[in-house]
Amino acid sequence: MSDPMRIRAQLTGDKVDVRVLMAHEMETGLRKDAAGKIVPAHFIQNVIATCNGKTVLSAQWGPSVSKNPTLSFRFSGAKVGDKVIVTWVDNKGDKRTDEALITAAA
Repeated sequence: MSDPMRIRAQLTGDKVDVRVLMAHEMETGLRKDAAGKIVPAHFIQNVIATCNGKTVLSAQWGPSVSKNPTLSFRFSGAKVGDKVIVTWVDNKGDKRTDEALITAAA
């Protein structure tokens, strides 16, 4: 299983700013290894973020996204102490889910 996502969610005014760092190799399927063999494609396909049971972000990715991608987004309708849950699923069926509490901006 991959390393946990690093998620920061801060309430600024009435909006929540979320930043997520995902640990994933994100192989395109086009690169060759030292022996000249093609490295199989392995990349995140779907990302879903929820808060209070509602989907606040849904994204479909492809092989062009960089290794260890960072995702930033903003949404409204949450308060300090609510949980933001982020889940990704890759093209091999691997899945990762992590969560963070919303904090007040400094």
